[in-house]
Amino acid sequence: MDHIRNFCIVAHIDHGKSTLADCLLDYTGTINQRQKREQLLDNMDLERERGITIKSHAIQMEYQNDHQKFILNLIDTPGHVDFSYEVSRSIAACEGALLVVDASQSIQAQTISNLYLALENDLEIIPIINKVDLPSANVEKVTDDIVSLLGCNQNDIIRASAKTGDGVEHIIDAIIDRIPPPKGDSNAPLQALIFDSVFNSYRGVETYFRIINGKISKGDQIKFLSNGKTYRAEEIGILKLEKYPRDTLEAGSVGYLITGVKQAKEVKVGDTITHLENPTSEIIEGFEDVKPMVFAGLYPVNTEEFEELRNSMEKLQLNDASLQFIPESSNALGFGFRCGFLGMLHLEIIQQRLEREFDMPVITTVPNVSYHAYTRKQPNIPIIINNPSDLLDSSVIDRIEEPYISASIITKSEYVGSIMKLCIDKRGVIQNQNYLTPQRVELHFELPLAEIVFDFYDKLKTISRGYASFDYHPIGMRESKLVKVDVLLNGNQVDALSALVHRSNAYRIGKRICERLQKLIPRQQFDIPIQAAIGGKIIARENVKAVRKDVTAKCYGGDITRKRKLLEKQKAGKKRMRQIGNVEIPQKAFMSILKIND
Repeated sequence: MDHIRNFCIVAHIDHGKSTLADCLLDYTGTINQRQKREQLLDNMDLERERGITIKSHAIQMEYQNDHQKFILNLIDTPGHVDFSYEVSRSIAACEGALLVVDASQSIQAQTISNLYLALENDLEIIPIINKVDLPSANVEKVTDDIVSLLGCNQNDIIRASAKTGDGVEHIIDAIIDRIPPPKGDSNAPLQALIFDSVFNSYRGVETYFRIINGKISKGDQIKFLSNGKTYRAEEIGILKLEKYPRDTLEAGSVGYLITGVKQAKEVKVGDTITHLENPTSEIIEGFEDVKPMVFAGLYPVNTEEFEELRNSMEKLQLNDASLQFIPESSNALGFGFRCGFLGMLHLEIIQQRLEREFDMPVITTVPNVSYHAYTRKQPNIPIIINNPSDLLDSSVIDRIEEPYISASIITKSEYVGSIMKLCIDKRGVIQNQNYLTPQRVELHFELPLAEIVFDFYDKLKTISRGYASFDYHPIGMRESKLVKVDVLLNGNQVDALSALVHRSNAYRIGKRICERLQKLIPRQQFDIPIQAAIGGKIIARENVKAVRKDVTAKCYGGDITRKRKLLEKQKAGKKRMRQIGNVEIPQKAFMSILKIND
């Protein structure tokens, strides 16, 4: 174990984490010339296009130093706030972390968030200033920022460029010298942490784990502590670019396990693996079921493709166990699924993967969060509301609670006023304001989660010209004055357009929805009233005017009663048409509701 080093890379989005991982693989000779490519550990096209890591990866490197051979296990982590639980489990599997900071952007919110996670797990931090070759790099200023954040010496900070390869040798030496080897007892009962899993269509779920104590051998009977199920270790091994089977892995090792499990839901990130006959008495701390934060309805564009959509989502769930869905139906859209996502980025990725990998375009309803409703009869038992149309009548509801978050925003001091206004408009309450440097400010707000799931991140980037970074974590449920705004078209309620909003915003949002739909719904042969209502009270209304045919054009003289008779006949026909007519809602109307605050 003295020659093993387990480490991860902590960085904000676009600070060069994947490029540095490629550089380390190249320098240690883990990949050859033919295998070289950018973002080597990012397998999905979406990851390459967006320049982000969606799935965490692990890879083993071997390095010869002073006639000693070291095994370096890199556990790559996602950088986006939506995947913070995966990051926490990857950090728990390591003894050290490379803190990568962009020389031109300095410290960002996600960097600080993941740094705190690493410090909570007592990881050795190696600070690295990346992209020092850029013309816009301000190395001295970033060095001062890191020193004030970590309290380290300037000599501890490594200056590097993952693009050119400068400083990589110093990074490898720092990993070996400064990160401690894993502690553990190979003779103790098996205790291993699951930090990731992927689905192989031929062999089932491949589980990636780190052994804390004990050892595991091929053919062992093992047990997952979260569900109590037992399996046989059909194959174990280490992870490089390919999988290399081994007969035994001991404490401190990182590897993969194949048990023939066919359901991805059975393998939970953060779970503990132990032996069936000699189980460990301690569960590894920090395990929790991944909870979806944002809910939306996904419906097939063609209603006949419901079963195909179900099959596509089941296959997608095998590779992404955090996706949750149940069938639901809508009067406007037919049959579809109510899905739970980790955040808006996760929703966007799932939607794009359905279109690309399964050729399945979908209609997405307005995203919302999960609320708790309490009735007057049972004021202590919450009813979970994931869909606004599930909300009970206001006469039986005692109160409604919504999830709140603690948000951290790091920005330049010149944008503080406009960012504060944005957060206060979103019903935020400022907690504190901390100047990291004279030019950089950290703001802490408490905000309702529902206010940030739509366009908050985009507006924040616009206001700050791209210089603000954002991170958040949930802090529980709080009582709020929420009402359900229903949308009625031609007197019929459209359940897919219902929204739960704060009472103070209800009139403004109802008015905006009506105005937006008036522009998007095509004109018919009859007038279409568009109404927003709270219960039985109409709070806003717009009309889509009818396409009028001039029935009096053939009357070129004669008595006025002839024209009046024709107009009355047309009026009766339009009234009858409105009673039986269906209003077609275009697909873009559903997503346009997201932009009502623009």
